[in-house]
Amino acid sequence: MTYENSLQHARQLDSEDPLSHFRERFHHPELDGKPALYFTGNSLGLMPKSARAAVDVEMDAWSRLGVEGWFQGANPWCNYHEYLAPMLAEIVGARTSEVVCMNGLTVNLHLLFVSFYQPTPGRYKIIAESKMFPSDQYMLDTQMRFHGVDPNDAIIEIEPPPGEFLIREDDILSAIEQHKGELAMVFFGGVNYFTGQFFNLARLTRAAHDAGAIAGFDLAHAAGNVPLQLHDWDVDFAAWCSYKYLNAGAGNCGGVFVHERHGERTDLLRLGGWWGHDKQRRFLMEPEFQPMPAAEGWQISCPPAVSFALQKAALEVFTEAGLPALREKSLRLTGFLEFVLNDVFNALPDVELRIITPSDPDQRGCQLSVKLIGTDRSFFDAMTAAGIMGDFREPDVVRLAPVPLYNSYEDIWRAGERLQGLLRR
Repeated sequence: MTYENSLQHARQLDSEDPLSHFRERFHHPELDGKPALYFTGNSLGLMPKSARAAVDVEMDAWSRLGVEGWFQGANPWCNYHEYLAPMLAEIVGARTSEVVCMNGLTVNLHLLFVSFYQPTPGRYKIIAESKMFPSDQYMLDTQMRFHGVDPNDAIIEIEPPPGEFLIREDDILSAIEQHKGELAMVFFGGVNYFTGQFFNLARLTRAAHDAGAIAGFDLAHAAGNVPLQLHDWDVDFAAWCSYKYLNAGAGNCGGVFVHERHGERTDLLRLGGWWGHDKQRRFLMEPEFQPMPAAEGWQISCPPAVSFALQKAALEVFTEAGLPALREKSLRLTGFLEFVLNDVFNALPDVELRIITPSDPDQRGCQLSVKLIGTDRSFFDAMTAAGIMGDFREPDVVRLAPVPLYNSYEDIWRAGERLQGLLRR
């Protein structure tokens, strides 16, 4: 697509955008009493205007029904996770039985590792990306120690070549081949939080399986951002959060995917809890844990109705917009941001800022990471003061994410105009 860095062009693109009206379905924040240019959906998605009413429905049920809210009302709480599963399954490319909403992201990863990381003296190593999100690093490190494995020996981190920022897929595949005799798992973030690189999960899964290993992924920055087909790709397990691109509110519950070939194995080791027990016998209060088949069997605690209400409201907006249309707009919107940023940077030859996210649209979602070469966080602080809400990652990267549900082309043009003014100063 051909772009130009002008307000007229941005407004023309907005007028031609079939999803532009979804912008009005969200609350937009302000800075110092003025509307902000919000590009932080990769960290916290905006609040749907329907969220408050969705919570009020459950507050009303609690006030009117008390404990009977578990079985009566508009959304009986006992089955709340079932209302979310079809929408989540569509987003991650799964069968409804393969997904369930529960817990926080890292808690879910620990629970999934109970089932899928079973080290032996011969097979105990995990291949992962360097510069993974710290929570994943902590999870891997403590899982190794829990199993009595030395993380310095067991975790093989794949790094970008010297002087580069992106991990080469061939380097991952070479490492899998090199260590295939001792490899237990390949575990990556679907989209790297720092660079925005979208890994080829289908290819990594095939390589892992060919090596006799499990393939699992953290989709925190992928779910709701990039096209996923977890079932067809034969992924073993995955987990994600709901408060980034899925707009379910700060710290809200995450979700998990377990491929049906594992979900039907009730003998597979897992940690037990009441809500993962056979739902037909749950209230018989039996002493022996009988896990449900499918992803539901990984649940532990009962569903938090208010949290799920927020998720339901957000997912309904997401589903209404439709995945193909959102991806198409994401490609165009991110392409426009890339064009505007490069136009601004190239116009100022003394400026050393660089986009480190892949330029290939198939290798990224809507996040662009900008390396602030020769400057520091003070420039990011100046951006924020100018009304541009991105986020900063040490030591010198600003992440900007134009989210197709609520960002506009005019948002991007105005951000470029303000950045140019800051850089000139």
